[in-house]
Amino acid sequence: MEDSRTNIVSRENTAEKAEDRITLDYGSGGLKTSKLIESVLLPAFDNDALAALGDGAVLDGSQKLVFSTDSFVVSPWRFPGGDIGRLSVCGTVNDLCMAGGTPKYLSLSFILEEGFPFSDFESIVSSIAEEAKEAGVSIVTGDTKVVDAGKGDGIYINTAGIGFQRAVLPGKSAIRPGDAVLISGSIGCHGAAVMMARSGLLREDSPLVSDCRPLHRISAATLDVAGNDSIRILRDPTRGGVATTLNEFTEQIPFSIELDQSALPVDPAVEAACDMLGLDPLYCACEGRMLTVCAPETAGDILDAIRKVPGGENAAQIGTVTEDMPGKVLLKTPIGGRRILAKLSGMQLPRIC
Repeated sequence: MEDSRTNIVSRENTAEKAEDRITLDYGSGGLKTSKLIESVLLPAFDNDALAALGDGAVLDGSQKLVFSTDSFVVSPWRFPGGDIGRLSVCGTVNDLCMAGGTPKYLSLSFILEEGFPFSDFESIVSSIAEEAKEAGVSIVTGDTKVVDAGKGDGIYINTAGIGFQRAVLPGKSAIRPGDAVLISGSIGCHGAAVMMARSGLLREDSPLVSDCRPLHRISAATLDVAGNDSIRILRDPTRGGVATTLNEFTEQIPFSIELDQSALPVDPAVEAACDMLGLDPLYCACEGRMLTVCAPETAGDILDAIRKVPGGENAAQIGTVTEDMPGKVLLKTPIGGRRILAKLSGMQLPRIC
């Protein structure tokens, strides 16, 4: 008995010591990330723009600006459907779009590891240039640093973006029962593609590719057909996937979101990869999909508009805001049961973006 109690105390002490260090869980986009933001970052940098916790911040000026920044550490740096360069542009452009903005300018900073192949660096820069042109943004400033061999894992990229606000989106506080939950395309493609590439299990002829793409046209089409009063919130479900992002919507509001499993657009290749890796597509990152919560009467018009844009062909209504089990995200199964989709609590897909 004494040995058993000693072991329990030892495990508890080890767990406490682990909290003194940053772990990969803090980059998951789930509960640990929220803890880091709420307990460290928000108190240190308290201001209204940051407290909104949107994908981008809306700033005052002669014209309202949207501003966002992101860092990219994906491993491997090249994956089916893209690479870290393409991802670095799409990630920040999409955050600006989700804040109701039109992206205009990016900064670009590299941290390179000594010994990284110059040809690979040129390939990444080419991807960045191509994607920036596609998204209609200019890269206007930047920086490059090189660290010692063995201390940088090849390449990391940081981008910051500025755009002009074209729509005022009220956010999750405006969500009401009966509102529709829309997704602009199939889910989980990026997370599944990166994890399969990392594992070495991806065949050369596999149809599985990342959904990495800029959302400027899809978000613009949505805002063109729906007024500010009908769109509650836009968000791209990156780390933690659709399930974790929707949990962020339902936190501290008196409603729930119920998803219809049969309505979820999931590519067969993603389903197969997730089955092989033991993952759930609802928790796999997307890098070119947009979640929309809107008034039910405008849902059909929004879907019609998105489906006309490349990348939005599989847009669907996947759920509804309800008054059952406030604060929860529920999944209605094909046999009529329901289960709770909790917020991702730790590391499922590290180094995914």
